[in-house]
Amino acid sequence: MARGGAGAESGGGLFESLAPRPLADRLRPKTIAEVVGQDHLLTPDKPIGRMVAARRLASMILWGPPGCGKTTIARLLADQTDLQFEPLSAVFSGVADLRKVFEAARARRAGGRGTLLFVDEIHRFNRSQQDAFLPYVEDGTIVLVGATTENPSFELNAALLSRAQVFVLHRLDEPALEKLLARAEAEEGRALPLTEDGRAALKAMADGDGRFLLNLCEELFQLHAPKPLDAAALAGTVQRRAPVYDKAQESHYNLISALHKSLRGSDVDAGLYWFARMLAGGEDPLYIARRLVRFAAEDIGMADPQALPITLAAWDTYERLGSPEGELAIAQAVVHLATAPKSNAVYSAYKEAVRAAKETGSLMPPKHILNAPTRLMKDIGYGAGYRYDHETPEAFSGQNYFPEDMPRREFYRPFDRGFEREIRKRLDYWAKLRDRLNSED
Repeated sequence: MARGGAGAESGGGLFESLAPRPLADRLRPKTIAEVVGQDHLLTPDKPIGRMVAARRLASMILWGPPGCGKTTIARLLADQTDLQFEPLSAVFSGVADLRKVFEAARARRAGGRGTLLFVDEIHRFNRSQQDAFLPYVEDGTIVLVGATTENPSFELNAALLSRAQVFVLHRLDEPALEKLLARAEAEEGRALPLTEDGRAALKAMADGDGRFLLNLCEELFQLHAPKPLDAAALAGTVQRRAPVYDKAQESHYNLISALHKSLRGSDVDAGLYWFARMLAGGEDPLYIARRLVRFAAEDIGMADPQALPITLAAWDTYERLGSPEGELAIAQAVVHLATAPKSNAVYSAYKEAVRAAKETGSLMPPKHILNAPTRLMKDIGYGAGYRYDHETPEAFSGQNYFPEDMPRREFYRPFDRGFEREIRKRLDYWAKLRDRLNSED
């Protein structure tokens, strides 16, 4: 029976070795030096490279987009430091699975060998599950390598982050993708059926995802194209990678921040680009419209009083027309906001007024600006001395409207830009007139 079992096992291994393997798996790097696009971490003089050279790994979190090499790096770290590689997926594993791994790691450690526990999508573990790692990371039973596409600051608890270094992996750039294409062609022994612009388009389609690029290559190698494909022909043959965008996660906030700051910087082309990127990622146009309304009030204000109604009109237009027609109205608002004169004077004034209101408590308005609907209120001085501004020569009485126990404050300080230039002139005129009228009293 034992021999039969071993034979079945051996036969299974033989058949498995003969089974076809995806190109991406066949090209998986055998050493850290073969990993592309992450030299800032992996070369001998960089953080992970130094750990490998010293054969002493610290627990770490690999944070990066899909297809940048997180799983491959974890496997190679185990291989090159003689640690047992134990992979887990946070999607399919629970505390019971972790407990088995920890027990096996403790037994392995007693025999003199360490364990590298690789947890893919570690951000999917809840806080209590993350806490389960702590004692085993602390005492060295395991070296934890977690992989995540989400910002660890938001998704992992502080205790775990204090025990693991966070390394940021980059999306693969054009030179890194070109290296993968060259390796794919060497593996297949033939060139990809692409023109020069078709090759550039293929790399653009991958959007920095090495695994996706190699999957596209595998499709292309199986084609029997009568002539090399240019960019247009390629677009009709293979599927472009969906943009990395999650409306509930960090990419959502990154792109709206990029849009907001591009508009603040008066870069109309960048603003349009980030607006289009958000739409391509599936963002709700109404969310963008709401943020543009906020931008109009915060970053433009009275420098262009039309910015707010134009942005509200774009919002209203989208609600009436929907996609895709209504998106053009939002694009028009993006252009208007980017090209409008900028001022945060209203925003700053409002914040200062809020602080002053909190500091001064419940001071009463001065009596002369209070209404006196009853005889008692008149008798105690409500409304006494009020001057009706329209009955003064300049329609300006210059009276004090702050509480009597509060010195006059200047909150709104308009800039010499856009319509605020005119407002500044008015305020300066009224300030001089107020001083003159009060000196006459």
